[in-house]
Amino acid sequence: MPLPDLILDPVNTPGVMAAKLWIRRGSGADPDGERGAHQLLGSSLTRGCGPLDHLALADLVEGCGAGLRCDTHEDGMLISLKCRDTDAAELLPVLGWMLSAPQLRPEQVILERDLSLQALQRQREDPFHLAYDGWRQLAYGTGPYGHDPLGVSDELQVLDAQSLRPLAEQLTCHGSVLALSGTIPTELLSGLEDRPAFQSLQTGQGLNQAGPDLDDQCATETFTPQPQGAISLHPLATEQVVMMLGRPTCPHGHPDDLALQLLQVHLGVGMSSLLFRRLREDHGVAYDVGVHHPARAAAAPFVLHASSSVERARLSLRLLYQSWQELTERLLNEEDLELARAKFRGQLAHATQTTGQRAERRAQLRALGLDDAHDQRSLEQLKKLDAEVLRTTAARCLQTPLLSLCGPKESLHTLAEDWRKLI
Repeated sequence: MPLPDLILDPVNTPGVMAAKLWIRRGSGADPDGERGAHQLLGSSLTRGCGPLDHLALADLVEGCGAGLRCDTHEDGMLISLKCRDTDAAELLPVLGWMLSAPQLRPEQVILERDLSLQALQRQREDPFHLAYDGWRQLAYGTGPYGHDPLGVSDELQVLDAQSLRPLAEQLTCHGSVLALSGTIPTELLSGLEDRPAFQSLQTGQGLNQAGPDLDDQCATETFTPQPQGAISLHPLATEQVVMMLGRPTCPHGHPDDLALQLLQVHLGVGMSSLLFRRLREDHGVAYDVGVHHPARAAAAPFVLHASSSVERARLSLRLLYQSWQELTERLLNEEDLELARAKFRGQLAHATQTTGQRAERRAQLRALGLDDAHDQRSLEQLKKLDAEVLRTTAARCLQTPLLSLCGPKESLHTLAEDWRKLI
């Protein structure tokens, strides 16, 4: 296995460096019957690696006033390190040990497993999460994106250190990306390949070698088409109704994705967005509205969501569906289109303010098979996206949506009847 694909992003900072190591192996690669395995593995990486047990690792990181964590996503695991530039040479090898030599001590794995089970229990009490989980299962079924990265309780609770070892051995088989941003010491990289933490990763390839293509589990289609108007109901004793309405679409970087990002901004970003104005200001029917369209290696969700009182839920559902339908039936006026462009530029700028954000975005792009100039190229392409392009893209990608509802049982049955009439 080669050393991680290295990205350097020198930025003038007061002696701060951020490192992001993206491992191309996420919850989408969880084995059958072991959903949650990669998240458990990721959280266990910070509890001992190489020659450092959990106490020694904590002493090293905290003694330097640094921060270290690992987050598991559908398409990969992201290890984040933030430290002073003077401590970088001592701390950076930890990332190599986490990738090549995690300790996975049984008692530490059990501790992390218990924390994950507690988090899943809290999610089962959250109507927003229940609604999205229902939509995700409806859209992706048993595919790689069909479950929360935390996993499924019944499968997670039987996992242990022995279950994780085969997955740990595969971490170095699918490629990784290491992005450094901020004040990068000139001597940091010299001799990095000779450090013990990184020697075990080498097979004769250098730091600047590009990583392999995305794993097959992310390159293939992640969902099975559902019948028109499919719906998922999740009764919960609560005073609100949460609704999720959307479709799986396309990967980040797909020719249609920029248009979908612009539609996401138009619909759900800020108080001037269509959903906020229509559901909150004009009709006062929703507590919260938004659009979920994350960057994914395969078919990314495009989901409109709203939460409403039981009394106003029927009107909220009609307005949400009306907003969806208009994407394919009407052209945005020039004022709304220019506002969406401005918001998109602002979002991109806001998302790269800190060294951590810059490093994470660079690592994410490279891990998704996109080049470093992708965002700049997207900004240049904005003016080519006129109202007709957005409408035709919506017609192609946003067909009849799938609906998931969470709320009181009686209200859900009424909403389900309304939904069948709408479609």
